[in-house]
Amino acid sequence: MWLTVVRHGQSEANAAFAAAEAAGLLDSGVSGPDDRIALTGLGREQAAALGRWLAAADPGQRPEVVVCSPYVRAVQTWRVACSVAGAHGVPLPDATLDERLGDRRMGELQMLTGAAIRARFPAEAARREAVGDFGYRPPGGESFHDIAARVSGVLADLERDHPGRRTWVVAHDAVVLVLRFLLEGLTVEQVTAVMAGGPVLNGSITQFDMTGGVRRLRRYNVVDHLTDPGGTP
Repeated sequence: MWLTVVRHGQSEANAAFAAAEAAGLLDSGVSGPDDRIALTGLGREQAAALGRWLAAADPGQRPEVVVCSPYVRAVQTWRVACSVAGAHGVPLPDATLDERLGDRRMGELQMLTGAAIRARFPAEAARREAVGDFGYRPPGGESFHDIAARVSGVLADLERDHPGRRTWVVAHDAVVLVLRFLLEGLTVEQVTAVMAGGPVLNGSITQFDMTGGVRRLRRYNVVDHLTDPGGTP
């Protein structure tokens, strides 16, 4: 069994938050439910590149089972990839949506920039720094441990229902990090070091070899396929 996880393409919030952080603004200009945030034009291009890459892949390396976060940006990523691969004559599996693969819920801090949190909720900003991001649970939200609890259920279901199959997950940066935490047995310190090394990139691929019940990380945060459709999945 190979387990491959793809982070969705760039979303409108990803682009807006990056611009706000760079300009030191408190407000990103993005509002509304997090699960309704759509892809940007670049995000769609990244999803299309994934579809071209899979269309060029050896049939024995394409996904057999796909499970996807129900968030719009994740669903759009897989739908665009499927459409582009289909246009190249390569059908890809439809995705099953699973709420347990949703992004981290930030509760009262949802859709706030880091600058806004520091300005409006200084005690929470200090608590987050003291606890560490992995263990920090915002008011009404989730820590990474909470995400791990729901994602572990997804893993158990996949191993039970699809043993030995090439399985793909389309989700979020938090889910990618939690999968590393769970499948590699990382400590909080180790996964914190991974997080400190840089963000999980939009459209990136992380892959685990699950053969024989031994879980091995084969690739992490790879984006070569976004510019090299002839690469090997």
